[in-house]
Amino acid sequence: MKDAGKHDKIVKDWYASHATAEWRRLQQDPYHRIEFIITNHFLQKYLPKRGTILDAGGGPGRYSIELAKQGYNVILLDLVPKMLETAKKKMRRAGVLRKVRQFVQGSVEDLSAFSNGSFDAVLCLGAPLNHLLEAKQREKAAEELVRVSKKNAPIFVSVISRIGLLKTVLAGFPNEMQYAKHHWEVGDYVPGLQGEGFTAAHWFLPEELRELFERRGVQVLEMAALEGLSSHLQKETNRLHKDTENWNMWVEILLDTCAHPSVVGSAEHFLLVGKKQG
Repeated sequence: MKDAGKHDKIVKDWYASHATAEWRRLQQDPYHRIEFIITNHFLQKYLPKRGTILDAGGGPGRYSIELAKQGYNVILLDLVPKMLETAKKKMRRAGVLRKVRQFVQGSVEDLSAFSNGSFDAVLCLGAPLNHLLEAKQREKAAEELVRVSKKNAPIFVSVISRIGLLKTVLAGFPNEMQYAKHHWEVGDYVPGLQGEGFTAAHWFLPEELRELFERRGVQVLEMAALEGLSSHLQKETNRLHKDTENWNMWVEILLDTCAHPSVVGSAEHFLLVGKKQG
């Protein structure tokens, strides 16, 4: 049996020390910006024209800021106080602090601060669900995300891919190949037991994430690879960005192909877009 409380502390401590890095992550280079581009593509496609949005596990607030700029009212929830402090500073600098109605310190497992059907849309982006190692924790989080959504509200959830993680091991951590079979068969990672370099995590398969939300009355509208065909090709992607014309053509191809089933599960991260049924 996993020690959920111990793992939760590992996650909280890790992100507390990586708040600045997490803010930079989606903008640090063209490769990482692709995740931001593709996610925003689907947000624009499915979000209502106006309303109040919960950004659950939203970290330093990259998506909250973008949504606030577009006129949405936002509530940002995160487990780590340091993340919320960073978010407030960034939002004040961006001039959107007044559109953020609340900053709530808490877990996606427990959204009891909010009533049933409170939100016109719910986001859980950047892999908060990955850091819940117990299956019961992930089930509780999914129930809560659905519960606080209004009927027919869109729900956006992104996670780290189990198959993509195996490619990451090959590309960046070949010295930890002895743990690859465990990652594939068990899907869990505990620092010190299966290598070093990240915090405690559970890696998802696309069908696993789909089932988690379908069992709770969510109609899955689309799933998409957030790095698309660029996944794990960081050097090549960054090099292409220097050629504006070819870069724009490549981004168009990424958006055209990111929802193809053969691409989704092999990316570093993938996104589920769902709609809460009645």
